[in-house]
Amino acid sequence: MPKSLSAIVLALILIPAVVPGEQAAQTNPPAKPAGPQPAPMSVQHIAGGLYLVKGGSGANAAFYVGEKGVIAVDVKMTTEAARQMLAEIAKVTLLRVATILITHSDGDHVNGLTGFPEGLDIISSEGTKREMAEAFQDERFAGLRKYLPTKTYKDPFTILVPMPNGYSSLIMLHLFGPAHTSGDTVIVFHEEKAAFIGDLAFIGRDPLIHRQKGGTVSGYLGSLKKLIELEGVETYLSGHADPLTKADLKALLTTLEEKVAKVKALVAEGKTLDEIKTAFGLTAPAGGQPSRFPSFVENVYFELTEKK
Repeated sequence: MPKSLSAIVLALILIPAVVPGEQAAQTNPPAKPAGPQPAPMSVQHIAGGLYLVKGGSGANAAFYVGEKGVIAVDVKMTTEAARQMLAEIAKVTLLRVATILITHSDGDHVNGLTGFPEGLDIISSEGTKREMAEAFQDERFAGLRKYLPTKTYKDPFTILVPMPNGYSSLIMLHLFGPAHTSGDTVIVFHEEKAAFIGDLAFIGRDPLIHRQKGGTVSGYLGSLKKLIELEGVETYLSGHADPLTKADLKALLTTLEEKVAKVKALVAEGKTLDEIKTAFGLTAPAGGQPSRFPSFVENVYFELTEKK
């Protein structure tokens, strides 16, 4: 693993953007069964050099345009989606992507790496790199092994991006501890008063807690509190929601804390997991497919009772 760094000044090189037609063919992981088609990819300007990429296969991503190059934040789920993302970036700037920041290891955020040219700087937390390396041992993802992060960091991590006005824009990477996974990175764009928060906020559905990756309910709630406390941040960019405000995060935190309190009360009454799930209306419909991941309520129960 590369030696952890405390700060880096990115010297991004001015060359034409890499567009899909110029990419070398990459090996995709096997296709999954057909499901709902993703929304068309689109780009939303947030502020300054920051843009949000929505739609396409995989979670929301982002990119940041400096004076000499582009920083990508997460990279979609497939080679094709990543190439679409590069094409969208090329509509905004002729500069190439020189650096990729990875918020966490889930496939809908990292599997698109094969759509990017090799040899880029890829930065993540140590936990995220470890989880990616473990996942890429699977032969289905052999093509992703050459895209493991090239740098890892310890909190906080500073990036200074040269800007056209002669000043440098400040980007800070933070690691608040295990939450959704063991190594969720929060990326704060100070001049834009915005933060990209990966999967630390889901709206309209409960969050996923990947306990197999070291995620915890208590850490998730703690990370939400720290996000709300971030000074100067007004806009939060989630992997699975439109841009959010502090008020949105406060409402989400309240809802999740209320669910945790209810599960605690039911556990204290000696209720079983099935009884608790019924109390939350989580019984599966007859003949329905079981959920791929434990629900938030189940994870609260497991954490409270120390069951894996």
